[in-house]
Amino acid sequence: MENRKYITTEELRLHNKPDDLWISIQGKAYNVTDWVKEHPGGAEPLMNLAGQDVTDAFIAYHPGTAWAYLDKLFTGYYVKDFKVSDVSRDYRKLYSEFLKMGLFEKKGHVQLYNMASVAVMLGVVVYGVVRSESTLVHMGCGFLLGLLWIVAAYMGHDSGHYVVMKSEFWNSVTQILAGNCVTGISIAWWKWTHNAHHIACNSLDYDPDLQHIPVFAVSTKFFHSLTSVFYGRELTFDGVARFLIGYQHFTYYPVMIFGRINLFIQTFLLLFSKRPVPNRLKNIFGILVFWTWFPLLVSCLPNWGERVMFVLIAFAVTALQHVQFTLNHFSGDTYVGPPKGNDWFEKQTAGTIDISCSSYMDWLFGGLQFQLEHHLFPRLPRCQLRKVSPIIQELCKKHSLPYRSLSFWEANVSTIRTLRTAALQARDLTNPVPKNLVWEALNTHDFMQAIMLCGFREHFF
Repeated sequence: MENRKYITTEELRLHNKPDDLWISIQGKAYNVTDWVKEHPGGAEPLMNLAGQDVTDAFIAYHPGTAWAYLDKLFTGYYVKDFKVSDVSRDYRKLYSEFLKMGLFEKKGHVQLYNMASVAVMLGVVVYGVVRSESTLVHMGCGFLLGLLWIVAAYMGHDSGHYVVMKSEFWNSVTQILAGNCVTGISIAWWKWTHNAHHIACNSLDYDPDLQHIPVFAVSTKFFHSLTSVFYGRELTFDGVARFLIGYQHFTYYPVMIFGRINLFIQTFLLLFSKRPVPNRLKNIFGILVFWTWFPLLVSCLPNWGERVMFVLIAFAVTALQHVQFTLNHFSGDTYVGPPKGNDWFEKQTAGTIDISCSSYMDWLFGGLQFQLEHHLFPRLPRCQLRKVSPIIQELCKKHSLPYRSLSFWEANVSTIRTLRTAALQARDLTNPVPKNLVWEALNTHDFMQAIMLCGFREHFF
């Protein structure tokens, strides 16, 4: 003990630059300056938490085998004033209990069912388009294709968080097939944005999942033209943004229908950019597969009217998934600035909203209706999320932290009201830099009560 070298948390915080990047895990300081380029989760999570204790985040996102890699990164320094909060202590204890129960390894047969359903739906879609002459059958196939894309997207999501197959190789194959080949959305793009989202949950300038200027703004803080740390550019609030955001509570659902087009564009922008992309060629190959079979399938329809309707119906069905993703966060608490390792648990509870539903609907929501559970334990198979939900509720209650679970209807009401409140302030031409929204400071429980008392019609219009 006497021969140990120590640094303080303030000294650790100074190592927060790309060419001098340290983190601490359980009181030990690690130099990840060179490792950041090799980090499987990308550079963004490490850069966002640079110079901080990252124990909770490390536990959440890494399997037990990852601890073996830390020794070669150890600086020899221990953090002198290292402390563990009561919340973090209970969180780590809960993680250990889940580990002993084998919950991280009990993956059930969800992926087997998903793969089988995707294969069957794809076969039915192709057969219906090619063999049938009925317009009604063709439109039904468009609907089925939308469901297929939803299920495949959840497969890609699961395989991106944990190994759903028997080996890393087959897991990566699943990612490319489910993401790139079937849905046309690059798994590389998803990992890049999704990992940053998890670490910086609902940070207006660090979380890409909230950065939708000029179309949407969930906070008036965006009216100050915040700089996106993730994208490295200013999110300019100009006249166009003011106009679009001023009516965002009306355009929300129509935009969700065409949101997939944006995902296609984002995929191409990343894969053909100069930034380093893991497995770039594999991702490009997968995208080429999608843009081969999908246009060919659409071209088999007899006329342009049916082709347009087929694509629109498929897009409209997948809009349900896009809506769900936004319901989980748009009306959650937000903040400006980088995430902090010492309140990681608290930030996850503040920025997430669960969607309550019956167990028979789990397949449609892909487990992400348990959004807080997923954020706290992203490596936990989706078939275990419903089981651990009551335990996490009790932990939140013990530490007086929010656990918000709304019905699908209530979550839509909450999101629309959030968008409407910001929209009305965006329209106010006399106030170019409006004050922060009142709803940002309100307790969500009181907020939902106010909606129900006043009525949905009043708040929507």
